[in-house]
Amino acid sequence: MVYEYYRKAKKAVVMSKYDRWRIMARKAKLSREALVRLEWMIFFEQKAGGDVGLVVRHFGIGKSTFHKWKKRFNPLNLRCIETLSSSPKNRRGRMATSTKDERIIALRKKYMYWGKMKLQVLYQAQYGEPITPWYIQRVIETYRLYPKRPKKSYTATKNTIVKKKIRDCERKPVTGFLIHFDTIVLHLAGVKRYIVTGIDEHSKVAYARMYTSHGSAAAKDFFQRLYYLLEEKVEHVHTDNGSEFHKHFDNALRALSLTHWWSRPHTPKDNPSNERFNRTLREEFLNWGNFHPDTKIFNQKLTDWLVEYNGIRPHQSLNYLTPLQFAQKTIHLSTTWSSSTSS
Repeated sequence: MVYEYYRKAKKAVVMSKYDRWRIMARKAKLSREALVRLEWMIFFEQKAGGDVGLVVRHFGIGKSTFHKWKKRFNPLNLRCIETLSSSPKNRRGRMATSTKDERIIALRKKYMYWGKMKLQVLYQAQYGEPITPWYIQRVIETYRLYPKRPKKSYTATKNTIVKKKIRDCERKPVTGFLIHFDTIVLHLAGVKRYIVTGIDEHSKVAYARMYTSHGSAAAKDFFQRLYYLLEEKVEHVHTDNGSEFHKHFDNALRALSLTHWWSRPHTPKDNPSNERFNRTLREEFLNWGNFHPDTKIFNQKLTDWLVEYNGIRPHQSLNYLTPLQFAQKTIHLSTTWSSSTSS
């Protein structure tokens, strides 16, 4: 047993005082700056052999900086190498008088929503002595003289609309079963215009028209035109939550007993068909210099393009049929429908 004890003792490693300093510094949770300064002291004693020049060259610091912290260093209290606060020990307090405070408190309570500048004018007129806005502000902060904020009421209104979300709509492969609507906002030639677009989900028959306003009356006008073009074979309508699809637009749907489906907020993927049509309209029509601020001229050009889009342009998703050809499989549509809405 004695032999075993001496064998283990022989293998034991003696901890240096510098390692003890590092352990003490970690336990004391010194800052990063203090730990760096501790390494200065360790390097100075352990490797530099007391050569200050070697220390400052190794760490890139000034001699005066090292001497400052060397003089302050105490191995028994490592917190001595922490950065001391530069704030003054004695701070100037608020020069207050009870009479002034009471007067300001009374005025503030009477005129709770008045600011320090108005209270200054009122105080000087009422008591005939000068006072600074800063003094009034400090009284307000010290005594917390702030108006109470009314609590927000979250009671639901009686006319709250329960919106049916498009994700709950059961689709049918029939032309006119579900029509998607959207709006493109244009900022061109120093003017602002709005193009309302609509597309049938099944056949991809699409329609678009430009307006000068963004109201629900314009959206209602667009819907009535598209409803006529589809020969009133519409069952469901889908829009986003834009203001143009409320009021007059929604009332027109209710008058025809059509179901209005809504997209989820900030979810463009709820309306992929219309998003794709809007992109095609930009790339194949708007980007080719067809914009004109006059809605009559623009809509005449747009109608010509829509005739091409619906009646001539093959669609890959429709097995390279045109939308009108594909729509004929489920319902009868006139092949001259687009030209009838140029006015």
